[in-house]
Amino acid sequence: MDFSQMMRPMLQGTVLSLEIFFLTILLAMPLGLFVAFGRMSKIKIISVPIRFYQLLMRGTPLILQLMFVFFVPYYIFGTPFKSRFTAAIVAFVLNYAAYFAEIYRGGIESIGPGQYEAAKVLGYSKMQTYTRIIIPQVVKRILPPMGNEFMTLVKDTALAQTIGVVELYRNATNITSRTSSITPLIVAGIIYFVLNFIVEKFFLRAEKKLDYYQ
Repeated sequence: MDFSQMMRPMLQGTVLSLEIFFLTILLAMPLGLFVAFGRMSKIKIISVPIRFYQLLMRGTPLILQLMFVFFVPYYIFGTPFKSRFTAAIVAFVLNYAAYFAEIYRGGIESIGPGQYEAAKVLGYSKMQTYTRIIIPQVVKRILPPMGNEFMTLVKDTALAQTIGVVELYRNATNITSRTSSITPLIVAGIIYFVLNFIVEKFFLRAEKKLDYYQ
């Protein structure tokens, strides 16, 4: 197998890994925000189940969660999950929403009451207070941990192969087993590195743009 023949399935796997990455981000970020507000709720019937959900997601390996989401419907309903890709997205979203929620909560609770009081004195409405004062500061404070989670997600997409999703790592290992060459694994490692390099640059630029919020 020449290099061009090897790269074709590798690039196809990269596209699938990117689909897992972006769909997880697109769905887990807003879900995490709802979870964060539920976690901060003073109503125990809301906050207690959410705390348990977060503990479950953060306290068990993602690889087990992937297998659970994919196989449990078969044992309960007698019908397996029709799409391995969809099962992977469900597991990733549920897992990362729990982590994003804690980042959101930490950012929101880090804003002191003095900020709200100062905005009230200046005559800001609640909407203006959040959009002009609170949210920009929260965003600046959560960027570093969010960047870390994004970089972790890039690497975690490789776990989707445990339920048969043919992403980048799965293609690399398949080619390696056929050719007895470690070159596909090296190429996969380079691709993961480049993707995370891009993610890091994106967050560093975003942090610089918000430097005026000290």
